[in-house]
Amino acid sequence: MQGTVDGFSYGLVTPLVAFFMACLGGALGLRCTTRSLLVTQSWRPGWLALGSAAIGSGIWTMHFIAMMGFRVQGTPIHYDKLTTFASLGVAIVMVGVGIFIVGYRGATGTALFTGGTVTGLGVASMHYLGMAGMRLHGTLQYNTFTVGVSVVIAMAAATTALWAAVQVRGFIWSVGASLVMGLAVTGMHYTGMAALSVHAHGSGGTPAGDTPAELLAPLMIGPLCFLLLAGVVVVFDPMMMTGRPDRRDAVEAASRAGRTVRPLRRAG
Repeated sequence: MQGTVDGFSYGLVTPLVAFFMACLGGALGLRCTTRSLLVTQSWRPGWLALGSAAIGSGIWTMHFIAMMGFRVQGTPIHYDKLTTFASLGVAIVMVGVGIFIVGYRGATGTALFTGGTVTGLGVASMHYLGMAGMRLHGTLQYNTFTVGVSVVIAMAAATTALWAAVQVRGFIWSVGASLVMGLAVTGMHYTGMAALSVHAHGSGGTPAGDTPAELLAPLMIGPLCFLLLAGVVVVFDPMMMTGRPDRRDAVEAASRAGRTVRPLRRAG
């Protein structure tokens, strides 16, 4: 029989909190991407890696906060621990590939398209792998066209967010890019959920795997703590302790962004 699916069992609470987490992860990750263009070559991989982990953790946390409000009438929902962990790893790795491409190649057409596409596919892969980790008395079925729309949304918005991040034009641009990223992730998530239908088997018993309270709540503590620490690192930028960015790297970064670096003035 067709199971009744409810993705808003807690009303707007889970969508709004999920959107906030996506924006937070996006803000930290994209800010790290921006900073990577203004530091010496030795610092760049660290900033890009931190940005990748921040965005990956943010979108993963967003997804499962949103899934807290997901219900299927007639069957409890459990989660497979290995698949759930794998979805987090896929998110960080694929987002990392996209960010490193843009971080080292700049906002050129090919690099931006490739990086945005890989990042968007990372968001979509995390979502559908996370969904594959659900265990319930039923079969998940997807509308192919709507799934395709959700993937296009993720790729297009991720490309736009990365373009804004590499403009190196200050904090406001990073905030705007993070809002775009947040909309990309939440829009992709709920579009993907709109593509879902569940054919319930109606069998009794408890599904395999762990309940959301047993698995998701403890698991989200780690990414949440990481996002907090990443925020501290971004606020207390290591550049403030190591001095100004290397002049050659700053000129190179500004050149990729289409800007001119003015000579530095001495204080006094």
